[in-house]
Amino acid sequence: MKKTFLIMAMVFASSAIFAQSADAIVGKWLNKDGDAHIQIYKSGNTYDGKLVWLKNPKDESGKAKLDSKNPDANLKTRPILGLQLLNNFTYDDGTWEDGTIYDPKSGKTYSCKMTLNGNDKLNVRGYIGISLIGRTDVWTRVK
Repeated sequence: MKKTFLIMAMVFASSAIFAQSADAIVGKWLNKDGDAHIQIYKSGNTYDGKLVWLKNPKDESGKAKLDSKNPDANLKTRPILGLQLLNNFTYDDGTWEDGTIYDPKSGKTYSCKMTLNGNDKLNVRGYIGISLIGRTDVWTRVK
């Protein structure tokens, strides 16, 4: 009886640790340029992220910056602030993968995977095709 209880307790504890690891990415992150905060959150069984702060949220004319580089003409007039940049990431053994990242500076969407580097650094790798052809940016957790 004690062995069964001990085994059940270990299984429960290990599943709790797994869930905690998967949610470790949740929070606010400062991009590599230091000019934006991206809020990463859990959405059902996946992880998404949206732009929640900009160092310079307005353009030269004093109006909110728009998604002017978007290839879809219908989306060029939407504000960048509040834009969802990260979509549909799933957690697998320390990596958030199979998602996409949108770059409003270029208007392009890339395949993406992310890994934590310690507790306060996030390696964000955007790529085309395979992850060998891409770029990694390091984001810092906002405290």
